Formats: sequence, C-alpha cells, structure tokens
Amino acid sequence: MADPRIIDVSLDERTILWRNADVEQERRIAIYDLLEGNRFAPQRVHADGYAGPYRVRLRVEDGRLAIDIRRADDSPLETLVLGLARFRRPIRDYFAICDSYYQAIRQATPQQIETIDMARRGLHNEGAELLIERLRGKIEIDFDTARRLFTLICVLHIRG
Repeated sequence: MADPRIIDVSLDERTILWRNADVEQERRIAIYDLLEGNRFAPQRVHADGYAGPYRVRLRVEDGRLAIDIRRADDSPLETLVLGLARFRRPIRDYFAICDSYYQAIRQATPQQIETIDMARRGLHNEGAELLIERLRGKIEIDFDTARRLFTLICVLHIRG
C-alpha cells in the first residue's frame, strides 16, 4: 500500500557553516511541520512497488541540490539532483527579507512587521512554486511540503 510521505528529513550539516538562533528556529519549525503533514511521492516506479514512506536527506554537492531518498528501513532508493541556478535569486531575496523581518520584530511597529512579513511570505511562496516546477515529473509534492522544503534548502545555503 502506498504511503507517499516523508517520515524523516535531515540536512547535510557539513554544508552549513553557520546559522543564528532565528534561522535555527525556522529550521526546527520547518522540519516539525513537514513531518506532521506532507505529500512526497517520487514518480519513479521501483521493481518491488515501494511507494513510501520515505527518509529524505538534503545536501548541496558541486553547486547542485541532492535529494537522497531512502526507504523507511533506511535502505537507499534514489538520489535526485537539481541544478540550483534558478534558486539563487529567490534564496538571496528570501535571506534579505528574513533579515529585515528579524530586525523589524525587535524594533518596528506592528504595521511595519506585517508589511515585511507579507513580502517574506510572498517570496517563500515563489520559492515553493519554483520547487514544485523543478520537481515536476520527478517528485509530486503539495504546496505546504514545497514551502517547508524551500526553507530547508535556504538553510543549506547559509555560508556565514
């Protein structure tokens, strides 16, 4: 019986050089929310018919995003590699607006915070839509899963 969802997700910590408390909190929330509810259905048919659940590891290798997909018993299924060129601008813009948001939380008015947060959510949504587009035909994911995975992809790009 198919169970197209992620039951465990991890990041290759070797590629993350630094993260502050705000980014760490975003990472924890994204992982928690992702594991609470997601749709993740690789489209490759496996000889034994395996269709989930999955363990996923995200890493950056040679400037590309590698998504290691494993069975529930942690045996490997496949690795999907995506070029990151189209993600560079959305990731950079998302980092910039997040920095503004974290600063605003500490010193801005509620209206200013709300304005920045709306922009932040808009950029986050664009990143999620791009991820859905790039995974089309490879992995079927829903919008909320894409948003949470985009957050984790951003965390992988922190360079200090």
